[in-house]
Amino acid sequence: MIVDTENIISVTEANQNFSRVTRLVDAVGQAVIFKNNRPKYMLIDVNSTPYFDLSDDEKIDIVAARVLKKYKTAFAELAK
Repeated sequence: MIVDTENIISVTEANQNFSRVTRLVDAVGQAVIFKNNRPKYMLIDVNSTPYFDLSDDEKIDIVAARVLKKYKTAFAELAK
C-alpha cells in the first residue's frame, strides 16, 4: 500500500478533530490514521472507491483468494 504523507493523521488528532479528517477525505478520497507510529486505519470516501463497485460475487472471490493464500499449508495438509 502506498501512503501519501499528506494523508496521514495520528489517531489522537483524528479523535480530537474528526471533521478535519473528513474534509481531507472529501478532498483527496482517503486518509490513513496512524497508531503508535504505524498505519492502522484508513478512512475512505465510499463514493470514489472502486471496491464498492464490485459485485457481491467478485467481493467473495477476493476474500476467498485471501483465505486460501493465508491458510494454503493447512489446506494442503487437509487434502492429503
